[in-house]
Amino acid sequence: MSLEVGRIIRRLKTTSTVTFITGGNNQCTHALRRPPAIAHYIAHPSPLKDRRPQMNTQPRSLASTLFPIGLLLIAMASIQSGASLAKSMFPMIGAQGTTTLRLIFASIIMLLILRPWRVRMTASTLRNVVIYGMALGGMNFLFYMALQTTPLGIAVALEFTGPLAVALFASRRVIDFLWIALAVTGLLLLIPVGHGGQSLDLTGAGYALGAGVCWALYILFGQRAGAEHGIQSAALGVVVAAIFVAPIGIVHAGSALLTPAVIPLALGVAILSTALPYSLEMVALTRMPARTFGTLMSIEPAIGALSGLLFLGELLSVTQWLAIFAIIAASVGATLSMRKEANPPVAAD
Repeated sequence: MSLEVGRIIRRLKTTSTVTFITGGNNQCTHALRRPPAIAHYIAHPSPLKDRRPQMNTQPRSLASTLFPIGLLLIAMASIQSGASLAKSMFPMIGAQGTTTLRLIFASIIMLLILRPWRVRMTASTLRNVVIYGMALGGMNFLFYMALQTTPLGIAVALEFTGPLAVALFASRRVIDFLWIALAVTGLLLLIPVGHGGQSLDLTGAGYALGAGVCWALYILFGQRAGAEHGIQSAALGVVVAAIFVAPIGIVHAGSALLTPAVIPLALGVAILSTALPYSLEMVALTRMPARTFGTLMSIEPAIGALSGLLFLGELLSVTQWLAIFAIIAASVGATLSMRKEANPPVAAD
């Protein structure tokens, strides 16, 4: 996503009942509420607590350790491959039409899988879902608009500043300001430095940074929307995103959206950028610590740059690679130095 849904939030609430025998036939029953666990689909520092059973103290095998890492790498490669495929559709229906078809197909897939119509929502929850969905739609739309004139790796790195800003917003420790300085250094290296001997398109860079802002809003309101109904709220958010963006794509592309050659490509983008990576990341989340998950997701800008090189022939300068790795280092550092009690959210492309 950059869903993209990629970016999905789940909140699990369960109540356990414990019975204390106080003597005779008297019993005292107390309800103990477990702390909620919030999981996001997207690609950055993750606060998810490790929910695996803690009774088994036997060391994990190499295969069981490498399995979730492999799933996560495949998920990130899928997301960026989907972005490359989406960029190849721009000459036919533009970024606007591509975003529209992707969100429409993604919403259909999620509706069929999650069936969110069974959820009863309050007015407050519905408001959060609508804002969350609009942020999701804006994030996808602005990211694809950026890809029109900006190399994939640079666009991902610039968009990455959104969740990184959320993670560091409340920081007060000295070490956190080091990560902020690294991220700012990466931005300063990216914006004025050329690609292929030409200056980076500032309009495209602005779209990517705008996508980062939407990503931050997606995180904040996604947490609230998922607090009551979890992943069903995410499915509804994708529907809202499709409704929000569809008029723009229809006005821009018109009947070209129904071109037979476009439909299979759009379905492929929806699967590569949403359905497949979402499923793989949710499996990986249950098999590795949150800090490891967030650290690995931080390399996504590099995977985006490699995907742009392999599939789109986008060559980056040495300075631009250094800038991307500066932003990656800031994200990794923010993840590793995160306080255990902190819950900065993640999002996914």
